[in-house]
Amino acid sequence: MAQLIKLQDYISRYENDLTRYPTQFVRLKKQQWEKMRNTWENPAFLAINHVEEENQTKQSFIEKMKGLFQPEAENLSEELAVPIQKVEAGAEEEGQFAFSYTLPLQAKTETELKQAFLDQLLRFQINWASSTIAEKSFVDSTYYNDERLSHFLQRFPDTYFLLYEPIFLLKKAPVEVEVLILTPTEIWCCAFIEMEENAAYTGSPDHFWIKRSGGKEAKILNPGLSASRTEKIIKQIFSLYEVELPIRKAVISRNGYLDYPDAPNDLTMLDKRSYEEWFQKMRTSGSPLKMMQLRAAKALLEYCQTTSFRRPDWNRD
Repeated sequence: MAQLIKLQDYISRYENDLTRYPTQFVRLKKQQWEKMRNTWENPAFLAINHVEEENQTKQSFIEKMKGLFQPEAENLSEELAVPIQKVEAGAEEEGQFAFSYTLPLQAKTETELKQAFLDQLLRFQINWASSTIAEKSFVDSTYYNDERLSHFLQRFPDTYFLLYEPIFLLKKAPVEVEVLILTPTEIWCCAFIEMEENAAYTGSPDHFWIKRSGGKEAKILNPGLSASRTEKIIKQIFSLYEVELPIRKAVISRNGYLDYPDAPNDLTMLDKRSYEEWFQKMRTSGSPLKMMQLRAAKALLEYCQTTSFRRPDWNRD
């Protein structure tokens, strides 16, 4: 799972200590996954899961009977009801920061278990990307169900850093960009154009592109301009901090088609026909964290805007 080092303008724990948190996250993830899987495979948990299934079946039968024998059904419900048991797994304490999880009783296969683990880990990552021991930021609830955010976080390697819709402060002027994917060997500046399913986009160097969908045409802003603007910002920051990493830029449409025969050589076009191949190649990278990657992340975070407030309990202390 990739690491979310910056989300919007929220305060991030990675801002405090980039040498600690990336390795700590990898360790916590591995430890907690092993604990979850071992507990899930334990016969005691399987017995609890079986009891829960029986309970659901009985409750369904009771609901059907209520219409005919309401008083009797209520008594029967009390006799047959089995408490739903949540199996709480241990938490790994690292100072004030803990990662705890709840075993999903509904998981029937290890694949389902992994997805449940990743879903809980996603919330944990958003927490790390919006709070520190002393401060917090108000998180827009839509991020917890943001398909694009979970798509990248849950499927990229642990050694990838993600900056999702960060806001850079350049000469005191805030500039919001879309998605930055910082790998151990390069950084991708991504601009997305994902509107209607199977929409076709005709690209050009002009300010507007043409979108065709359902027999209709419409003008849309050139997403390549967004990617180029982001690339320019990254180049300036990397130059100041002497970061030497290749900077890539891409226009991405996972659900549509891009037609831009004369696209600049330094602009990668990824649509329904080419995205999956690029994505799988990105996923299979086995490169470990690198010092230049950490330096790049630190430089980017230095120029990101942060909005937060002091925790009330911290003020009291």
